Amino acid sequence: MFSRDDFNRACEAVYAAKGPTLANPWPLLREATGVETWVKHENHTPTGAFKVRGGLNYLARLLEDRAERPAGLISATRGNHGQSIPFAAARHGLPVTIVVPHGNGREKNAAMRALGAELIEHGEVFDEAREHAAALAVERGLHMVPPFHEWLVAGVATYAHELFDAAGELDAVYAPIGMGSGVCGLIAMRDMLGLKTEIVGVVAEGAPAYLHSWQAGKPVSAPASTFADGMAVGVPHEQAVEVINKGAARIVAVSDDEIAEAMRLLHTATHNVAEGAGAAGLAALMKEREKMRGKRCAVILSGGNIDAEKYATALSGRTPAP
Repeated sequence: MFSRDDFNRACEAVYAAKGPTLANPWPLLREATGVETWVKHENHTPTGAFKVRGGLNYLARLLEDRAERPAGLISATRGNHGQSIPFAAARHGLPVTIVVPHGNGREKNAAMRALGAELIEHGEVFDEAREHAAALAVERGLHMVPPFHEWLVAGVATYAHELFDAAGELDAVYAPIGMGSGVCGLIAMRDMLGLKTEIVGVVAEGAPAYLHSWQAGKPVSAPASTFADGMAVGVPHEQAVEVINKGAARIVAVSDDEIAEAMRLLHTATHNVAEGAGAAGLAALMKEREKMRGKRCAVILSGGNIDAEKYATALSGRTPAP
């Protein structure tokens, strides 16, 4: 999806604003899984999620490639992408509008406003918010930042490089799939480094669009209902499907109950907060622990942005509602 030069430029954009995040092998996770389990702590970025990397690179490349500065930016999100864009845009003095569906996480909404974004609520699901954002882009003359783009992928691939640099060649990496930039960044970096690591995509059972697309060999939409809002995508991106279907080893679907259990395990084993999508990789590894026993694996803790009441529900032994 990008060249070595593209990646080097992404590194310049990302590391001008933030440092690397940690990748650690956790002994208590090894006891629970039977697998040497590394965690890539993308919950430790300035916005609490890996998406900030993509936003930083996208803004840098956009302003390099355009003769005129856009009047402003607009995008749609469930939260983490919507924090990455105003965080990056603030470095360039650009205003940002973010569209979220009704019922979006209150704390994610508050974080986007705190970063300077104008927040608009529209629709009941992400895809309705995305359509409204596209219409507003035309109406207001704003640049529409897509949820998936090679510049975003090159930016988030910096976390993949950090992981492989710290852990070496792993047997498998488990990563959640939302719109697909994170898992595609892993695939691209694995290939760029010439590694044989399996990249395992993870979806919520209640949001199976990328699983159905994997099975059909083409993009297939599906209803999305899961408390793991970072994976609550009903309409997959065509380019992401192509990359995932060619480069991933498999896609594992996990239930909301399994995600909540993985959130609890990450808390007790690492004392880190994981949102639903951030715990999905560990949920999938737990599901495949007999298959992977004795191997070296990593899970991507993609973000820690979850409303306090939902996190409290998970820690109490229950599963948050979608």
